[in-house]
Amino acid sequence: MRNMWTIVLMTAVAAAILNLPIHGQQSAAPRFTSPRVLDVQGGKIRVTTVATGLFHPWSMAFIDARTLLVAERNGKLRIIRDGVLSPAPVWTAATTGQGNDALHFITLHPRFAENGMVYMSYPKSGERGVTLAVARGHLRGTTLENVQDIFVADAWETGGNLAGRIMFGPDGSLYVTIGDRDRICCNGSDDNSLRMKAQDVGNHVGKTLRLRDDGSVPPDNPFVGRASAKPEVFTYGHRNGYGLAFHPETGELWQAEIGPMGGDEVNILIPGHNYGWPLVSTGRNYTGTLVSDQPWARPGMDNPRIHWVPSISPSSIIFYTGDKFPKWKNNLFVGALTTRQVIRIAFNQPSQAERREGLLIPLDTRPRDIQQSPDGFIYVATEQGSGGNTADGTILRLEPADQ
Repeated sequence: MRNMWTIVLMTAVAAAILNLPIHGQQSAAPRFTSPRVLDVQGGKIRVTTVATGLFHPWSMAFIDARTLLVAERNGKLRIIRDGVLSPAPVWTAATTGQGNDALHFITLHPRFAENGMVYMSYPKSGERGVTLAVARGHLRGTTLENVQDIFVADAWETGGNLAGRIMFGPDGSLYVTIGDRDRICCNGSDDNSLRMKAQDVGNHVGKTLRLRDDGSVPPDNPFVGRASAKPEVFTYGHRNGYGLAFHPETGELWQAEIGPMGGDEVNILIPGHNYGWPLVSTGRNYTGTLVSDQPWARPGMDNPRIHWVPSISPSSIIFYTGDKFPKWKNNLFVGALTTRQVIRIAFNQPSQAERREGLLIPLDTRPRDIQQSPDGFIYVATEQGSGGNTADGTILRLEPADQ
């Protein structure tokens, strides 16, 4: 017995020193040798592993070119500084019964250099089930302090997708995506009673919201003052929005959302507009039927700018604006979970409206988030599977191979 406890103690000490996972959370080595050079259209890129051993890293936010925050789905907020992942979390969320689904997306306040404010979306439990909440806290050194909710969505359910992408816009407003909460999507029927909430502006289900930085309502939101409408609603008729990005030339807000069986979309959001779900979609119900008797387009509902059939499951989007990849200037990058690649989309190409290229395909990994660093490189947070307890997540950096 004494020997057994000695082994347990030595294992725990080794785990603490080496930052190894314990209590059933397994770690995995990267699936490729880093760095790795890959061919792309017109050249080569070098893919370097910045960090490994992360638990489903869903979101990243750059403090500066040397410092990166990473949100792990199990509720840990991690920090990477000068390429080194700190063993201790900056902050750990209370799971509130959500287990390994305790933290989704993060973003920094536009004046982070002044106020140190970090914003996070997460599943919040209550008497009516679970909904999406947004919290914020002050980052002081390597500790997030005074974390408090600033917004709790009216999207309560006992299951179904929460989404929760958050992003500050050029106007200083905080944009938040809320999933359609359809917990009965895959029960073998075509029952759309839950997802129809996305067509009702009297709740937050299936919406993109626009908030002030304290969670209050901007007075110029499109539904402010309308009876029976939630004033936070910016656009509606969405399924599960996972990507937000502002176009660097037009200033338009683009959103990527995961459709049903096919029908993944990128939409250009216009305040107050309806994007059709669940009445309009190029995808199908999980039974194989069309989503409605008029599925392709309807008056008063906006069609997507880009769509995919079959599904790619878009996890994130960015427009590239740096100078490290001059040929990729203003291209759209889309993380594709199902097809395990990053899709680069170039617009206004000769003989084509847009040209698409799949990146990182040989790495066979799921890109959860894509961000551009302040010094112009592209970072990708990855995982190997959608679930499980293996800490196989990585942070990758893309750079030109000739540098």
